[in-house]
This record gives sequence, structure tokens and C-alpha cells, in this order.
Amino acid sequence: MMKSRHWLVKQEPDSYSWDDFVRDGGTSWDGVRNYQARNNLRAMQAGDPVLFYASGEGREVVGIAEVEKGAYPDPTADDPAWVSVRLKPVRKLARAVTLAEIRAQPALARMPLIRHTRLSVMPITASEFKAVVKRGG
Repeated sequence: MMKSRHWLVKQEPDSYSWDDFVRDGGTSWDGVRNYQARNNLRAMQAGDPVLFYASGEGREVVGIAEVEKGAYPDPTADDPAWVSVRLKPVRKLARAVTLAEIRAQPALARMPLIRHTRLSVMPITASEFKAVVKRGG
């Protein structure tokens, strides 16, 4: 069995919030049209842990999700090269971990969230995942 990778996905709460995600019991993570993010989606495997980041005004990690189904053709795309994955919620963090908090942690300085600010789907290390979850309780 392949070792799980860890991920962070960003979403505008105005278009699809953590509460929407929980209410739906999961969702197809589709509509991604950035090549680097698409390649990250392709690498996701069922069981991989995911941080759910609310972008826009809040700019904070609000919950933990899991890849329920790996890459499959994106139903919103005409081109079969675009893919989506199915994500399911695991749990909301006891408190959101803000981008400012993440930036203030030397151990998280190399996180793609800080270095590649426009990327919506990104790999993170197991230690980065654990550090954010620990801060969020």
C-alpha cells in the first residue's frame, strides 16, 4: 500500500463553506483549471488526509477532510485531461488556524500556502499537517 500524502485545499466560503461540505457529507472537488493544482489532484489517493482552508476574508484552516475517491474525469470539463476527486469531511477544528498564525510558525515557513498563494490544491508534509491540526485542537 502506498503511503498517504497530505494535502491542503482552498475554498471561498461564499461559494462553498465548511458547513456546506458537512451538510452534503462530501463533495466532488471539481472545476479546478490550474495545471499545477490539476497535477496535485491526480496524485491524491483515497484515504489521504486533507486540510480544508477557507480563503477570502477568513483565510484560515477550518477542518480536516479525507480523499474518499482518487482522480476521475471532471464532470464540469469538456476536456478529459481535467480531473476531480471526491472529498469527505472528517471533523471541524476546535478553532480555526489563521494564515497569520501559520506564517508566524518557523516550522511552517516552507508550506506551499505561504509560498504559492494562488494555488488551490497543494501537497503539504505530514509534519505541517500535524502542526496545523495541533494548533487547531
